[in-house]
Amino acid sequence: MASLNVGNLGEYLREQRRQAQLSLRQLADAAGVSNPYLSQIERGLRKPSADILQQLAKALRISAETLYVQAGILDERDRDEVETRAVILADPSLNERQKQVLLQIYDSFRKENAPAADAAGAAATVDADDEPPQTNRL
Repeated sequence: MASLNVGNLGEYLREQRRQAQLSLRQLADAAGVSNPYLSQIERGLRKPSADILQQLAKALRISAETLYVQAGILDERDRDEVETRAVILADPSLNERQKQVLLQIYDSFRKENAPAADAAGAAATVDADDEPPQTNRL
């Protein structure tokens, strides 16, 4: 698990609260946390739990995964996977069996593509000491 970057999280929360046109007290009440505690989170003095982040996300009407990424709990790739799964599970036009089959297919594609993605990431990383590839010049 990544370490929490509470300063950036606090700034992000404050910006989301302002965009939602909520006072600190209104957001604290909606999320079920104390006003001083929320103030400390916004100032980067406290590290909220995943549960508190989820409550804040719900009150702000944003995805909890977005806050988890801001807090360093999830990385971007994890967030994409979680959001994809949530969309599949929330689709009312699919029955439970179809959702489970679709998730199994999704998992198999991710596993199949993981070595290729890892290799592409490794190939993109070039050490400064590496020489550029030789080309034949006429």
